[in-house]
Amino acid sequence: MEAALAGWLGADHVAVDQVSGGSSNLTYRVRHGDDDWILRRPPMSHVLATANDMKREYTVQAALHGTDVPVPKVFRFCDDESVLGAPFYVMERLDGIVFNDATDVAHLDEALSLAATHELMDVLARLHAVDPAAVGLDGFGKPVGFVTRQIARWTTQWEKAKQRELPDIDEVAKRLAAAIPAEGAASIVHGDYSFNNTMFFRDEPARMQAVLDWEMSTLGDPLTDVGMVAMYWGEVGEFMWARREHPQPHRANAGFPSVDDILERYATTSGRDLSNIDFYIALATFKLAVITEGNHARIAATDPERAKPIEPIVRQLASMALDAAKGLLHD
Repeated sequence: MEAALAGWLGADHVAVDQVSGGSSNLTYRVRHGDDDWILRRPPMSHVLATANDMKREYTVQAALHGTDVPVPKVFRFCDDESVLGAPFYVMERLDGIVFNDATDVAHLDEALSLAATHELMDVLARLHAVDPAAVGLDGFGKPVGFVTRQIARWTTQWEKAKQRELPDIDEVAKRLAAAIPAEGAASIVHGDYSFNNTMFFRDEPARMQAVLDWEMSTLGDPLTDVGMVAMYWGEVGEFMWARREHPQPHRANAGFPSVDDILERYATTSGRDLSNIDFYIALATFKLAVITEGNHARIAATDPERAKPIEPIVRQLASMALDAAKGLLHD
């Protein structure tokens, strides 16, 4: 990898170290002399190509550079798979802190915790205020019918991945399809926005340095981002984190506000109507249940015993999705 990358960069040599890995895109630190970069590429195998689209990540960050949405500066994109075996891009390396869990915010007092949360929601509002055409992203997605396609896509994914019938999921899909809100103005959508996918300054921990991990970005309904943040901020997120060693970052102290407070902050900053936010929270929970079932199916195909603990998680998520959709009636 080092030799091929050095040749592509026009360098005599580079040092490469993997920063993170897993089922999502892979991240590497690349160094050459005084240069210090980050390289992003897909894993060796993945299910949804759109979830690992390097050109998408590169394009949206290049477009947003210079706006009031903080993103890393990107340098070069490579679609020649003969170099590293997959498309990749290189961007600047930032030395900030990602609030992955409660240990990462242990140094924050309650005032800073509140300020960091406000920053999280304010940056999201600023992203949704960017005119896609003004930054060259008018063809970045198909915003018309976005939510309808999301429901159809994740319903199809459920049918492909399900290991047994789960009436709660079927009921949620029906309720969502029958209660799609009227389309408003589309925006750039991050697709996986949370503390975990943002970086804050070490010396100014209430100021965001960059929004990261743009692999799911597109043009669509901005409230899908808001619904996802709200879902993870509430009991669904708490349930998903219960098996981890440390709690979610926003459960570290009383300075982190409630779900209602973060929604009010976004509504005030963005000027958007959140009267249908329950729909978007239900949609986010539905998607999470389907994604978790997909993981269940992949593991069950090779190691059924290891997959068994995932089955009750999916059932609980399905129940939570139905609870979130209780006000969404269908004929």
